[in-house]
Amino acid sequence: MAYGKLKTDLQHLISELKTHGQYKHERILTTPQSARIGVKDGESALNFCANNYLGISNNPEVIKAAKNAMDKWGYGCASVRFICGTQEIHTQLEEAVSEFLGMEDTILYAACFDANGGVFEPLLDEDCALISDELNHASIIDGIRLCKAKRYRYKHGNMAELEAALRDSQSNKYRLICTDGVFSMDGDMAKLPEICDLADRYEALVLVDDSHATGYIGKTGRGTPEHFGVTERIDIITTTFGKALGGGNGGCTSGRKEIIELLRQKSRPYLFSNTLAPAIVGATLKVIEMLSDSCELRDKVWENAVYFRKAMIAAGFDIVEGNTAIVPVMLHDKPHALKMADMLLKEGVYVIGFVYPIVPKGKARIRVQISAAHSREDLDFTIEAFTRIGKELNLI
Repeated sequence: MAYGKLKTDLQHLISELKTHGQYKHERILTTPQSARIGVKDGESALNFCANNYLGISNNPEVIKAAKNAMDKWGYGCASVRFICGTQEIHTQLEEAVSEFLGMEDTILYAACFDANGGVFEPLLDEDCALISDELNHASIIDGIRLCKAKRYRYKHGNMAELEAALRDSQSNKYRLICTDGVFSMDGDMAKLPEICDLADRYEALVLVDDSHATGYIGKTGRGTPEHFGVTERIDIITTTFGKALGGGNGGCTSGRKEIIELLRQKSRPYLFSNTLAPAIVGATLKVIEMLSDSCELRDKVWENAVYFRKAMIAAGFDIVEGNTAIVPVMLHDKPHALKMADMLLKEGVYVIGFVYPIVPKGKARIRVQISAAHSREDLDFTIEAFTRIGKELNLI
């Protein structure tokens, strides 16, 4: 049988992943996403590893909007938009996202991974250049691989290396600098003002993947471009609806009108994948409406993140410097990160240990993600659990 040898090799590979602590176990949840969740076997835990920054993944208004959209527009579109037509609700969401992000136009995708997978190849050919931060998300890396443009990579946040790449690529027709707005593992922000200054000086374009920022970063939650006051200097924003904006799925590319128009004609993930289900569209419209009416949730998650970060530093933990809702607790040693995460779960705190190859060797950590749904009591309970276990493991 042809599968025989492959089966044996796969079994060996899976066994090696388990042996080296790289096998990913998926915990089974028995409740909706929230500040407190149920896990299999009846355990209950505070959830500090979700991208639910605004705490609205189980919001009654958002759920009601999803149900209403499904009642009116059905379960799905059953094909791609240029074949079967596009429902009005999808164009309403594109208009709402464009206005919210301060961009000229928006195109929807099934996920931000698809948005990043479909943005580079239609715009840039072998006469162009892509310049990427080394810590950009995997979806950017994979999207770049699909493009024939010349590739440059600069060390994380290193503006001297970015400028060197811009100098070296001056003969290329177009240059596109691409960066995460908030980097998911370290929780730090891109240096957008400096990036935009260099882009202006060398006549380059700028793309920002703002997936870990849209909804709560910036004065009104419009993301890192708003935070730094450079929205009008950004050419393309890709982002997700699956994190702060409700936690479902779906993503988009927003930007200059002509860029979005070309993507509708040539972006393969858009042309060959069904668009978002109406329930997701209706829910996301409601979230954008909520965020446009009030900054209460945005303010709460920032207040929680500042409180947690200060308390963990005071307890003696090595915390990556930053000012977002992602708070990496650096343990450096892989066994410590994995063991501490398991011990915290037994104490009622759900976190995940991140080790190589997800993060570099020697950079093992527990990434804590703060939500507006967390109460002060939740934060204090978690800080106390971290501190007690940290002392038990001689980490602090």
